[in-house]
Amino acid sequence: MTEVTVKGAALKEAAQNGMDDFLKVITDAIYDAIGGELTATTMSQLNSDQITLLAYIILRDTVMDGGFVELIHNGYGPFIYLNPFAKAMRNWGLRDLYKIISETHRLFGKYQAEIEKDCTQEEFDALYEQYPEFDDYDDSFVEHEEEFTTDIAHYVDDHLDDFCKIS
Repeated sequence: MTEVTVKGAALKEAAQNGMDDFLKVITDAIYDAIGGELTATTMSQLNSDQITLLAYIILRDTVMDGGFVELIHNGYGPFIYLNPFAKAMRNWGLRDLYKIISETHRLFGKYQAEIEKDCTQEEFDALYEQYPEFDDYDDSFVEHEEEFTTDIAHYVDDHLDDFCKIS
């Protein structure tokens, strides 16, 4: 495993600025430790909690930007749905997020091939109209994002040694 180190002062300052900054200091340190990019090779250098945290940040940022259709179109579907991410969310206490991921997993399986196809911006924009089944899940995620992120931050704070070492 690659050692991930965070300066105590930076973490304390980030925590005072809020949950997003707190998580960013940790995720930035994880990315720094693996050379800045999450790949199959660099993933093997991380533990399951570190990978799960990066998966949540990717999920959150992508869904907040363009919903589950964008998440799948950008190629993150297998990373989120074909790994134990949903189970990890349930184990971390995020049952509502677990439910959203589990229910969109079914839609991912049904529509993956069509949504992942290369397309123009116009064709991509049309995907939202073609797959309205994702709309309620997008809305639910957006409504609860702050709660999810707060819960993730609390989990990370309560299990900090699983994510990084403090220097």
